[in-house]
Amino acid sequence: MAREGSLEAPTRHPIDWKNPDFYNEELLNKELERVYDICHGCRRCVSLCHAFPTLFDLVDESETMEVDGVAVADYMKVVDHCYLCDLCYLTKCPYVPPHEWQLDFPHLMLRAKAIDHKKNGTSFRNNLLSNTDAVGKTMSTPVLSQVVNFVNKIPLTRAVLDSTLGIHKSAHLPEYHSKTLTKRLKNHASNNEVKATDSTNGKVALFGTCYGEYNEPHLGEDLVAVFEHNKIPVQFINDAKCCGMPKMESGDLEAVEAAMHHNIPMLAKLVDEGFDLIAPVPSCALMFKQELPLLFPDNADVEKVGKAFFDPFEYLMLRHKAGELNTEFKNSLGKVAYHVACHQRVQNFGMKTRDLLQLIQDTEVTAIERCSGHDGTYAVKKEFHDISMKIAKPVINRVKQAEPDHYGSDCPMAGHQIANGMDDKKPEHPLTLLRQAYGI
Repeated sequence: MAREGSLEAPTRHPIDWKNPDFYNEELLNKELERVYDICHGCRRCVSLCHAFPTLFDLVDESETMEVDGVAVADYMKVVDHCYLCDLCYLTKCPYVPPHEWQLDFPHLMLRAKAIDHKKNGTSFRNNLLSNTDAVGKTMSTPVLSQVVNFVNKIPLTRAVLDSTLGIHKSAHLPEYHSKTLTKRLKNHASNNEVKATDSTNGKVALFGTCYGEYNEPHLGEDLVAVFEHNKIPVQFINDAKCCGMPKMESGDLEAVEAAMHHNIPMLAKLVDEGFDLIAPVPSCALMFKQELPLLFPDNADVEKVGKAFFDPFEYLMLRHKAGELNTEFKNSLGKVAYHVACHQRVQNFGMKTRDLLQLIQDTEVTAIERCSGHDGTYAVKKEFHDISMKIAKPVINRVKQAEPDHYGSDCPMAGHQIANGMDDKKPEHPLTLLRQAYGI
């Protein structure tokens, strides 16, 4: 007899994407039907994203009002709205492994996306949005970056992008900087002495991320300033490529593998040299900590790198636990509305950003645990932008109600998504706020 729910901690099985059966459409549709039927009978995840309301509407509007009444051709309508945030698996679903029903909704959606990519390829727009390294390198060239940033603010230009590429005219588009993070940290050298603790090696290598490299290089600068202020030597990783998350979200697992083969050898070498690894964007840390080990379970270097990766605030709070965090703050922050990024929540280390910011004198932090609806590219796409803003509305309302002096998210894109529904106040990343508090 099947149990209702599971008392054990969720466990993840490797993604068997090299198996030919992984790409068998008939087997996929049988598994989608099985999982959709379980979800239809539960409906616990209805408020997480638009994938579940889409599924439940398909069921409720069918002749049988059951999953067997939904056309197989409509199954992908659900898949299209899943951006692999992983919250359903980690926070809501009672039927994940080790439950006998073995339900892994996000990775089933990934399988469907991979089959669709193999069968139909990727559209020009989606390929453009997921080619973060190539686009970033081109757009950040001198002069061109200024032109792109200027024209992206012109309504006529945005209308053209909307009608031709399907990039929504109201979506936030990131700026590009000719002075990239690599250029800014070119001459960085640390004089701090390495001091290890039971849980940290005391020196870190910074994986700047493609977003941090081209779009918001100040994030890497803020991280370096904060870590060096805490006597933690930082070495910047040159020649890193995108972690592969944007390609994974579009189902292009071969591109993920190519990025893995580029990044992992250099990261594994750094781990062997005693470095811990840090990324300022939660999605990138999650990619190395969870997704790559599940995609490449037999690769010892992937496992090694995954175990060495930390979120910045996770790392700083581990140092604090060992008595190695500088808590001499020069400035208070007042009221802070802090959005907890989905890809940070599912790393299961708790709200360390909130905990650290609350150490600052005269600082009150309101944590908001709800999806912003951005997902890197989902909120940019014409067909999904309005839905993404609907998902973000409860977060935006909470920020407004808090009447904060500052607001932001560990995910910089989520911060801008929230700003899209605000009046004028701009988001500030928690690393930037921490640097302000230290007065450095």
